[in-house]
Amino acid sequence: MTSNGAGIALSRRAAMATAFAVLAEGLGAQPRGAVAGPARLGILSASSPDPINLRTQLEPLRKGLRELGHVEGRNLSIESRWAEGKFDRLPALLDELLRADPHLLLTTSPRPALLAKETVKTLPIVAVGIDDPVRSGLASNLTRPGGNITGISAAFTGLMQKRLQLLKDVLPGARRFAIVFNPNTVARAEFERGVAQWEPALAVALQLEEVRGPDDFEPAFASMSRSGADAVAIVADPMIWIERAGLGALCMRHGLPSVWGGAGYLDAGGLLSYQGDWPALFYRAAVFVDKILKGTPPGEIPFEQGTKLELVVNLKAAKALGISIPRSVLVSADEVIE
Repeated sequence: MTSNGAGIALSRRAAMATAFAVLAEGLGAQPRGAVAGPARLGILSASSPDPINLRTQLEPLRKGLRELGHVEGRNLSIESRWAEGKFDRLPALLDELLRADPHLLLTTSPRPALLAKETVKTLPIVAVGIDDPVRSGLASNLTRPGGNITGISAAFTGLMQKRLQLLKDVLPGARRFAIVFNPNTVARAEFERGVAQWEPALAVALQLEEVRGPDDFEPAFASMSRSGADAVAIVADPMIWIERAGLGALCMRHGLPSVWGGAGYLDAGGLLSYQGDWPALFYRAAVFVDKILKGTPPGEIPFEQGTKLELVVNLKAAKALGISIPRSVLVSADEVIE
């Protein structure tokens, strides 16, 4: 799915940084060469530095960097900024990182990547966990992206349809599913295009429910109840991650089986998760950082696609919902929560 980051307002400092970068490029500025001395890495995330994110994102990144000879406190420093699900904080947090004069910037999820691309024109950017780089406007070409950005996509073709199919496998008699998403992260039009294909393929009716924040949760679930939704797919997003406990409680209160985009969501009462292997993405991102620090321009490093998907089944939630998980689903699971 493509993020609609065009509405982010650049701060005054960010706009000035862009203007100076464009001027420098007009004067023939060249990409930076290999970094001499301790390297400075800036990380911009729209999510939160909670234990799960640190374990599945920063720790694999640090491990990969150590294996390539980049050790914090010795020849590497890392500055991180977290927007805690509040997208309007991203420009100011990016300004803070730019004042630290990093050698390169790593972003997590689509919105920070799009903001960084809009704001900085020469600083190398490694974008991790993004959607389709071409459709989202991050690159014109996957193999030679050009410019100052490269990275790893987590947008697996057909992922949402597979999530909905898992719900159908668990509830073969279901006739209606809902999809809950944040339109500030994923444009509604992206889902509307998919719905036209998914409904006949799955033999279910699909309804879209937008949630921009916690105030929208209760109305969305009331709408699902009125329409008779049998289950719900909840689309991963930094705001939804931070508010996952409230959403999970609503799923259980309304007796709705749910499929999510990440195993960490299931602690809140989710039934299923089907998503890319995030630790593997961030571990791999260390290779991109290493290449750039050694002098390879990011525009010459091809964008990559994550290669592994993980299915997690929460039997505790199934028991609470009175659902029996088919053996065909259980034997396919990478992890089963007892």
